[in-house]
Amino acid sequence: MSAKPTALVISAHAADFVWRCGGAIALHQELGYEVTVACLSFGERGDSARLWKEGKSLDEVKAIRRAEAEAAAEALGVGDLRLLDLGDYPLRLDAGAQDQLVDIIRDVQPKWMMSHSRWDPYNTDHMNTTSFVLEARMIAQAWGHNPGEKVLGAPQLYLFEPHQTEQMGWKPDVFLDITPVWDKKRAAMECMNGQIHLWDYYTRVAQQRANHFKRNSGGQAGGRDCKYAEGFETIFPVCVDELA
Repeated sequence: MSAKPTALVISAHAADFVWRCGGAIALHQELGYEVTVACLSFGERGDSARLWKEGKSLDEVKAIRRAEAEAAAEALGVGDLRLLDLGDYPLRLDAGAQDQLVDIIRDVQPKWMMSHSRWDPYNTDHMNTTSFVLEARMIAQAWGHNPGEKVLGAPQLYLFEPHQTEQMGWKPDVFLDITPVWDKKRAAMECMNGQIHLWDYYTRVAQQRANHFKRNSGGQAGGRDCKYAEGFETIFPVCVDELA
């Protein structure tokens, strides 16, 4: 385990971490965190339509998406990218996969975690990932699971923004200014050549969330300037000594 503060992002497919929380990853890497990204699949079947239309084989698609994920992680400053290759559409999360994720969580000992929204009827891989992450987090906290290992504390689980936001019941209560690292996020997005159509879409999302950041940091009374932001929904209560 790193001596630095750590964080863990669990992404159903190999591009999800880039679109939805690439700014948070890059920003916290610059703040001295060691951010681990665990991709459960490459998104080879469901997120790679352009490659299939080009006549690529399954192995070719997976190799391309692997290379894209590795390049994007490098652009964000990630030194610990774990590619579990569990398959997608559907993403089948069995007991063996659960053991792998619990081991990762205990190894990383994250200060905070991130994953998908709790509801996503357009892509059940996403919402199944979040249920899977919550259960793995619970197991990692259990003293009776593999006794002798260091158990997990109580890291917050942040849910990053889904693609069809209005349909997902996702309600952000945290806005993060990613303006200082926007160039890194955009560079990471441009590594995802299998989904070029999303580059500008997620640029617009970041600009929209920047408006929400400004409004909620003071609004017309003098909110902080912000050009790009990401939104997150928290699962667990936040413990504080003073109200902001």
